[in-house]
Amino acid sequence: MIWQKKAKGLNIIIVGCGTVGRTLVEQLSGEGHSITIIDKNSETVQEICNLYDVLGVAGNGASFGVQKEAGITDSDLIIAVTESDELNLLCCTVARRIAKCAAIARVCNPEYNLEIEYLREKLGLAMIINPVLIASREIAKILDLPRALSVNSFAHGQAELVKFKIPEGSMLDNMSISDLGAMTENIIICAIERKGEIFIPSGNFTMLAGDIISFVSPRKEVQGFFKKTGFKTQHVKNTMIVGGGISAYYLAKQLINSGVDVKIIEKNKARCEELNDLLPKAIIINGDGSDEGLLMEEGIDTVESFVPLTDSDEENILLTLYANQVTKSSTKVITKINRLSFGDVINNLDLGSVIYPRYITAVTILAYVRARSARRSNSIETLYHMFNQRVEAIEFRVEESSEVTDVPIMNLKLKKNLLISFINRQGKIIIPSGKDCIKPGDSVMIVTTHKGFVDISEILE
Repeated sequence: MIWQKKAKGLNIIIVGCGTVGRTLVEQLSGEGHSITIIDKNSETVQEICNLYDVLGVAGNGASFGVQKEAGITDSDLIIAVTESDELNLLCCTVARRIAKCAAIARVCNPEYNLEIEYLREKLGLAMIINPVLIASREIAKILDLPRALSVNSFAHGQAELVKFKIPEGSMLDNMSISDLGAMTENIIICAIERKGEIFIPSGNFTMLAGDIISFVSPRKEVQGFFKKTGFKTQHVKNTMIVGGGISAYYLAKQLINSGVDVKIIEKNKARCEELNDLLPKAIIINGDGSDEGLLMEEGIDTVESFVPLTDSDEENILLTLYANQVTKSSTKVITKINRLSFGDVINNLDLGSVIYPRYITAVTILAYVRARSARRSNSIETLYHMFNQRVEAIEFRVEESSEVTDVPIMNLKLKKNLLISFINRQGKIIIPSGKDCIKPGDSVMIVTTHKGFVDISEILE
């Protein structure tokens, strides 16, 4: 059965209406693309079609007949994000055999991870995305810079977008952006959240304690910024992880390779035995991570970082709140949330660093979709959503001369609430002044409250 509603834009089929699929529907339909969803659960399909301007087909996404009913022969892209890696790969393979569309598959199993490029090439896929691995990388970056609430990479890792909160008593309290610029080099404050309101600040903006600040800097200079502004920060030496699933495996492997001591608490004995074999340098504890006595016995009050990675968002949140009570003030706690969408409630809990794998996955795919929509003279290299999707940070690759190139930035008529944050020129990160120009061959990062840019020229009024 098919439920008919239709929007405009690229023709995209999304297979799987779980948390990632729903997030993709919300974001891609919101940008004007024509979406068709496929899911085995007809009630889920009808529910989503009632919420968004999309088509819906109930059935097996790997079926030729179902894909044909969904309009695969006229589609530009199929995105398979069911809970089954194998089904996702099969969906994309079938689509590639019967249509000329591009294909993206969600694949999480570590056994496939070493074969990702081989699978992508042999199956002719545009992208294979692993949200669990991407989320674990995000967590590892934060643990390397524990003062940060989040750390996002641009310019192939040469620049970083860092978010942190100004504490009471900080030297930044009541300091203007221009005064900060006089004491720090190669740093640009690009967005500030204060009591729920977002600012793209000018030089005369005054920061206050409690503000959540996002700044851009060359990666090698981030630590120096924190030191100059009175923050003691260094990567953690040990971490305690509750939950021994795939997320814990990916994170632990990265941390161990970075020299961090890892302890994992997992209920399932058989899984503990697997982790012992997979992670011989980690300490694996068979027990209930929600047991206060066990957590204290294993040293939660002395760890430098704590990451709950259970399958329950509610349990992860409760463990975070408990850790914030019993650990040292310097202990870094990170919460992963898969399904819950009560953003305002979660923000009011002051959980600190929160990771949403579904948004990380969706925005990666969104960047690909926008790049397909862009002119050939420009492409989107990196895209991040900030402050609950209210701000976008976009890195454009500028291939050709245009109205934005070879003109001093101070002479460009930029849209309001938009900031050019860096220029990457042959691997050198330039924090631009008004006299700097964008040149063909550069990549350029902009931060803005505007939504949906696909071309660098859209920064102009």
